[in-house]
Amino acid sequence: MHVEDAKKMIDGVFREAGKVVIGQSEMMSQVMIAMLCNSHALIEGYPGLAKTLAVKTLSQVTDLSFSRIQNTPDLMPSDITGTYIIEEASSGKRSFKFQPGPVFANLVLADEINRATPKTQSALLEAMQEHQVTVGNQTYKLEEPFFVLATQNPIEQEGTYPLPEAQSDRFLLKINVGYPKPDEELAIVDRFAETLEQTGLRKMVKKNDLIALQNLARKVPVANDIKKYAVEIVARTRMKKDLLEYGASPRASIGLILAGKARALLNGRKFVSKDDIQAVAFPILRHRIIPTFEAERQNLSTDDIIKQLLK
Repeated sequence: MHVEDAKKMIDGVFREAGKVVIGQSEMMSQVMIAMLCNSHALIEGYPGLAKTLAVKTLSQVTDLSFSRIQNTPDLMPSDITGTYIIEEASSGKRSFKFQPGPVFANLVLADEINRATPKTQSALLEAMQEHQVTVGNQTYKLEEPFFVLATQNPIEQEGTYPLPEAQSDRFLLKINVGYPKPDEELAIVDRFAETLEQTGLRKMVKKNDLIALQNLARKVPVANDIKKYAVEIVARTRMKKDLLEYGASPRASIGLILAGKARALLNGRKFVSKDDIQAVAFPILRHRIIPTFEAERQNLSTDDIIKQLLK
């Protein structure tokens, strides 16, 4: 597959998804970057900004099996991974049979992940990191490609369990979703307040095509000075002691390069530019750095600090 074919295929996905999701092109691009990197993304935004709709639509326009986990405080780890059930044969003999949970899908939407308890959140951790699930003393491999796209709501703090740093670090990107522009909002109202009919979506990318796109993304060349620039940005997060309590780990450096390659492919380019690295620095770093009390006192958000690092 060539870069031009890849660009056509990805544009087709966005075009088809655009029949349902209006605006939010930045979020859609970043989710696609995570998928091209065979990684996971955490999507944060206020209720009603089409986070769940966007993920569901992407699963419909790509030929991926989809499952949704609605996280609640009483959700158990076995509700995610699956459990053994007793099965009775016609001879009357009983045996245990494994019933797979919703994590056995290509695209798993973990809705409102911060409402699940830490024990349940960590059940997803092995699946995300190792692409496998252990139940009892048996390990089950998950089918490739495998992505977890989790959503969370930044304003609801009561009854939520913020993701621990180690777990949020497993997400390649943290995507912030903003409000639509006035003309986009008008188009949303026109579409969803006037008709009831569902838009039929075509499958634009097969599973094997997606795996080929992932392999192609990894092959996009990166010049040495761009690699150095990416590593320097991450190193700066560890030096800015006045604004940052903790900097990012080498996982962020790997993420910057991988996401930069995927963004270049998304834009139909055969090389990674400085712009790619700067654009992906925000979703790569915003959940991997911890601001100091001083930074919070100055009312600086993580994005403000990243802007300073990029200067």
